[in-house]
Amino acid sequence: MTPGGRERITVQRLSAMLSSFGMRHAPGQLADVMDECEVAEASYREFLLRLLEAEAKGRNERRYHRNYAAAHFPPNVRDLAEFDCSELEGGITPGQIAQLKELSWLDSSANVIFAGPPGVGKTMLALGLGLHAVGEGYTVAFEKMDGLVRILDNAELDRKAGFRLRYIRRASCVIIDEIGYTPITRPQANRFFNFVSEAYERTSLVFTTNKDIPEWAEMMGDPVLTAAMMDRVLHHARCFSLRGQSYRLKHPGLAYGGDGAPAGTVPMPEEARPLPAQGEGAGGL
Repeated sequence: MTPGGRERITVQRLSAMLSSFGMRHAPGQLADVMDECEVAEASYREFLLRLLEAEAKGRNERRYHRNYAAAHFPPNVRDLAEFDCSELEGGITPGQIAQLKELSWLDSSANVIFAGPPGVGKTMLALGLGLHAVGEGYTVAFEKMDGLVRILDNAELDRKAGFRLRYIRRASCVIIDEIGYTPITRPQANRFFNFVSEAYERTSLVFTTNKDIPEWAEMMGDPVLTAAMMDRVLHHARCFSLRGQSYRLKHPGLAYGGDGAPAGTVPMPEEARPLPAQGEGAGGL
C-alpha cells in the first residue's frame, strides 16, 4: 500500500493485464513508454496512444516476417526502386511502375502479365511487386510454373503439397514465374485451368512469360482450354511486353538472381529476412 492508503500498481501487474487481453508487444514496452511519458509530462491520451502504437508496430513487424517467409521468395529479391527502365528498349515506364505500386489492381483482384525475352527483368518486376505487397500487409505466394504444376499434381496425396496449395489459394496475390517455358500434360492443364478459374476475381495473379499470349496454347496442349483460361486471365489484366537485350549479356561481369536482376550487390534488409515459419499461417513449406 502507498502512504495514502492506495494499492501500489506495479508494472508487472499492468503488463500481465495487457497480456490477458491478447497483447503480445505492449507489455514489453510498457515500462519504457511510462518513463517516456513521465519525462514528457504526456497526457493519459498520449500515453495510451504510444502504448497502442507500440503494440501495432510489433504486430505489423511480426505479420511482415510471417508473410515474407510464407511467400517463398527466392534469394536476392530486389526493391522495385532498383529497376532501371532505361536498360530496356521499351515495354514499361517509371510512371507505370509507380501506378502498379499503388496496388489498386490488387485491391480489385486484377492480374498482371510481364512478357518478354529472357533477361529483361520480368521476374525482378514480379518479385518487386510481391515484396512491396507484403510490406503493405498483403499475403503473397511465389511459385515457378513447374513447381505449381507439381503442387497441383500432388496436393491430394502429399501432405506438404496440400498444405502449400491451401496457402496459395488463400493468398491475396500469386506470382507464377516462367509460364510457357515447358509443355504440360492434358491432366496438368486441366488442373491449372481449374486453379486459374478458382482465382478469377478472387485472387490477383502475376505471370511472367517469354512467350506471346497466343502461344500459351502450345504449353496447354489444348487451344479451346487455353482460350477459356485466357478469357479469365485477361478480363481484368494489365499487360506489359518488355523489349530489350538481356541484362546478363549486357553486363557479363555481374552475377544475377531471377530474370535479369543483379544478385548479391545489395544485402537483403534486416526487416526483409524471413523468420522461421510457425504453424499453418506461415505456409508450411
